[in-house]
Amino acid sequence: MSNTNLIKKWSLGRKKQQKTEESQEEEFYRAGQWQLVWWKFRRHKLARIAMTVLAIMYFIAIFAEFVSPHDPLRRFKDYLAHPPTKIHIRDTEGRFRGPFIYGTKMGRDPVTFRPIFEEDTSVIYPIGLFIRGDAYKLWGIFPSDIHLFGAGGKDAPLFILGTDTIGRDVLSRIFHGARISLSVGLIGIAVSFILGLLLGGISGFFGGIVDEAIQRVIEVLTTLPTIPLWMALAAALPREWPQLRIYFATTLILSILGWTGLARTVRGRLLSMREEDFVLAARLDGESEWTIIARYMIPGFASYIIVSLTGSLPGMILGETSLSYLGIGLNPPTISWGVMLQDAQDIMNVAHYPWILWPVPVVVLAVLMFNFAGDGLRDAADPYIT
Repeated sequence: MSNTNLIKKWSLGRKKQQKTEESQEEEFYRAGQWQLVWWKFRRHKLARIAMTVLAIMYFIAIFAEFVSPHDPLRRFKDYLAHPPTKIHIRDTEGRFRGPFIYGTKMGRDPVTFRPIFEEDTSVIYPIGLFIRGDAYKLWGIFPSDIHLFGAGGKDAPLFILGTDTIGRDVLSRIFHGARISLSVGLIGIAVSFILGLLLGGISGFFGGIVDEAIQRVIEVLTTLPTIPLWMALAAALPREWPQLRIYFATTLILSILGWTGLARTVRGRLLSMREEDFVLAARLDGESEWTIIARYMIPGFASYIIVSLTGSLPGMILGETSLSYLGIGLNPPTISWGVMLQDAQDIMNVAHYPWILWPVPVVVLAVLMFNFAGDGLRDAADPYIT
């Protein structure tokens, strides 16, 4: 190939590259605010991972009956406090069989005489997908007995995270507990968001006596010790109330105490923005005060709102877990991560059956993922971060 042809090909490639760069630059300048936020968020790898993990956790919470291998309320009387089941892919003769578990037989420790479980290698249960098992109603509507995974046989001892002291599968209970523990955060943050945005906006935009009154209420609420106040309010709930009503009351309690931080953030930003030129221009253009707040001022500090909201979500989850763990929030037979940890109040249970603490790393994981996702959303929504 001659040098002339090489030069022509190089020049054509260069022109195409320049056109691509120009089109990308033009697309950048024409992009809307939320499109720019999305582009910046995609560059935050840790936040993307966190959002993926949270999406999986909420998927499990929504379809908990289908995803769980067992009924979370079913008691396996022959497998009380069973340790996590070992999953094998090769049998005792070294042959590959795919994932399976052995049967279980109970013996006694020769020193402590405590019951122990041993594998019975003469009995094999293969693990598969879409296995028939305990009957359930998905969302209380659709009856079925198909589970995402399980072992062949309805009574097969497939306990990936073990069983609790009365023989209930820990993994299935964690999946069902996610439905309440994760939804408390969303419902609570929705109420806190409305209260914080509304009262903080009124306080910062109008000022005067209204601002003074709202700030005094915020100061009173922030000076109260959180845990004792939660305990007092939760203990005031009637014990004869059904668990669903207690659940919503607990959510309301957490929301009432969680709006003050967002309200102060909104107030501070509005105080600094209400004298800006674009606000004065909107007033001269005949816009109403509420339109100015909602359309022009709040989008200007969306990153601060995102930080406050994502920071409050883990607090809501930890609040419900703490109240239920102390026995003054939700109680059995309701399933949440905090209710599951009530067995951990007995130090002997923790010493002998450490797998009952599995809800703890799940709570930690959820809190960390919310924090990582919040960092990514904050950086994406902040116009001063490139």
